[in-house]
Amino acid sequence: MTNDDQAHSTDSLARRGTNRSQRPTSSAFSDFIMGNWAPREPARTAQSADAPYAARRRARLGRAFPATRLVIPAGGLRQRSNDTDYRFRPHSAFAHLSALGTDREPDAVLVIDVPDADASDPTPKATLFFRPLAERDNDEFFADPRYGEFWVGARPTLDEVAVETGMATAHIDTLPDRLAKDVGSEGMGLLVMREADAAVTELVDRIRAQSQLPTGPGEGGDDALFEATSELRLVKDDAEIGHLREAVAATASGFEAVIRALPQAIGHERGERVVEATFDSLARVNGNAVGYETIAAAGPHATTLHWIRNDGQVRDGQLLLLDAGVEVDSLYTADITRTIPISGRFSDAQRRVYEAVLEAADAAFAVALPGNRFRDVHAAAMRVIAAKLDEWGLLPVSAEESLAESGQFHRRWMVHGTSHHLGLDVHDCAQARRELYVDGVLEPGMVFTIEPGLYFKPDDQLIPQEFRGIGVRIEDDVLITQDGCENLSAALPRTPDDVESWIASLRH
Repeated sequence: MTNDDQAHSTDSLARRGTNRSQRPTSSAFSDFIMGNWAPREPARTAQSADAPYAARRRARLGRAFPATRLVIPAGGLRQRSNDTDYRFRPHSAFAHLSALGTDREPDAVLVIDVPDADASDPTPKATLFFRPLAERDNDEFFADPRYGEFWVGARPTLDEVAVETGMATAHIDTLPDRLAKDVGSEGMGLLVMREADAAVTELVDRIRAQSQLPTGPGEGGDDALFEATSELRLVKDDAEIGHLREAVAATASGFEAVIRALPQAIGHERGERVVEATFDSLARVNGNAVGYETIAAAGPHATTLHWIRNDGQVRDGQLLLLDAGVEVDSLYTADITRTIPISGRFSDAQRRVYEAVLEAADAAFAVALPGNRFRDVHAAAMRVIAAKLDEWGLLPVSAEESLAESGQFHRRWMVHGTSHHLGLDVHDCAQARRELYVDGVLEPGMVFTIEPGLYFKPDDQLIPQEFRGIGVRIEDDVLITQDGCENLSAALPRTPDDVESWIASLRH
């Protein structure tokens, strides 16, 4: 065996990821790169407009967990391939309770100390633990590709984030000692958002085991924290509603850009990708990113509910179902769908299906009122869908029989629900209890979608030939107000005539 062979055989797999690296390692280089830097400019940080809202959210959460330390990690970077990561997005509960958006802050942990309910000051005390900007007297700033200033830019300091968020801040290296302090026996309880960061969850479990506290999810345990942070977002505050309006406006601009790009899409063998790329580029320019993978479904692909492969052609005479949303820098997202005749005009069959879906949506809007229940919105839309399918002779029973729990034949052509809550997650508040979500009473400040549809697959032998391959969904974002509801996405045309006029105005 040669010396080269021996060196290769002892080169561990863990070390081989750095084989491509040619970074200088001499002490002379280290001394050289650490010196002769101008002083940093003083920070000009101000408290964010959302910081007071986040403080009130933390106080509301704390009332459910007296004498407990709540641990809300932002999460870490996720591997995309080998040594490259996806762009970071913090856990939604972290973003909601810290008011930090965009890609801030990987590996940060929000810790909320909630006093006993009988304490003289029951206000929760929040501390944000993260890795701050490194000084230039060690090699982190030039040698660490995860945190180094040369690699990812200058990180904020502890003081800057403290001013911005209105919270105390601390170095992430001090987190273990802080979490363990005064927990167990007669001290604080300890709960963690388990799915946000596996390493932080392991640390919390270890501390709880050492302190003889219950470990794991379970009723009253970590699951209760996950549930509470989800339910906390069921009713949006003024800041959240403002961010949702911003997201809807940016999304509307993206839809208009797509219509302008339709001629290019028609001429491309993967025209759906032209649609996707057009919308997604606008989302990145005007916001943080898309709130979910864009559905750019042309022709028969529109009958697949979550068609995100987007590799098909876009042809005249077909419909384009575009389901897309811009996530703005605060991480709030819109979720809007419009079904667009690619030629600019609906065929007679397309218009019949479209008008049926629109009637169902309008029926849902009519009951989206404070005091009604969330499930009433879906029920109203289903009554119209069932009646239309019955009118067209597609149901094996009457509409009334189909609407019964023992029937549901109409759901063959619309298997999804009509609505879901919307906010930081496109399907927001998903861990809320059924009695507060599906069976919940609508309140001012709730934001959700109304999105009925009809999906007639090309090989469905129960429908007439003229309907086969037609998929239609109309989706709007709705805010419950004191005396009714507001269609946040009303700027995007909904009626077939208005849609045709809209297309004509943008393509000339």
